[in-house]
Amino acid sequence: MFTPIKNKKVYEQVIEQIQDMIMEGKLKKGDKLLSERELAEQLQVSRPSIREALRALEIIGLIETRQGEGNFISGSVENSFFQPLSVLFMLNNGRPKDILELRVIIEVQIAALAAKRMTDEHKAELEDLMSKLWEAETEEESAKIDKELHYKIARITENYLLISLLQAISSLMESFIGNARIMILKNTESKNLLTEQHQRICRALIAEDSQEAENAMRDHLESINNIIKYLEYGKHLPSL
Repeated sequence: MFTPIKNKKVYEQVIEQIQDMIMEGKLKKGDKLLSERELAEQLQVSRPSIREALRALEIIGLIETRQGEGNFISGSVENSFFQPLSVLFMLNNGRPKDILELRVIIEVQIAALAAKRMTDEHKAELEDLMSKLWEAETEEESAKIDKELHYKIARITENYLLISLLQAISSLMESFIGNARIMILKNTESKNLLTEQHQRICRALIAEDSQEAENAMRDHLESINNIIKYLEYGKHLPSL
């Protein structure tokens, strides 16, 4: 099952073997790992090395530790994308602009793909979210539905990598740009424009028009990015 390890960086090879087993399908979501003692015996390494590897895997979200039960492959591995992206962002002196540009690249193609995978159920769900967005009474409520709508579009693609990337990017935005959605929505003109843009995106998706969905999402995100740039530098919102 495991291969004995003989190398100075023992814990890194332990991590690599567990990751390889996940990639090969030998370990799946929810599977329980062997105990520290059993892993140490099979890999022929010390228990402290096993403990160090397990701790690293827990930090990046690949495993979860349950008190009194042991270590399990995480049931929400998709959430593990945020931590490495966040660290990379900080180590490379990332700018909010970097996050915004990445979001455009990812979400424009998500919209194009979602338009090709629409079902009647998806269409009904989008219409329901749009109704809620129009009826929202507070900035907080609008921001919550706005976020939910973007996640729904990603889920329509049925591509878990895209869904996970969007979640990671959204977490980056919230961590390093603050409550940008709420700040934007406090301006009535901005709120109305963004709601209309969401309406355009949803119409394109419901019509299964991939090109229009792509264009609508790009225009929407570029509007948001322009507004955030003004907010970042402490300026008034641009005339819309």
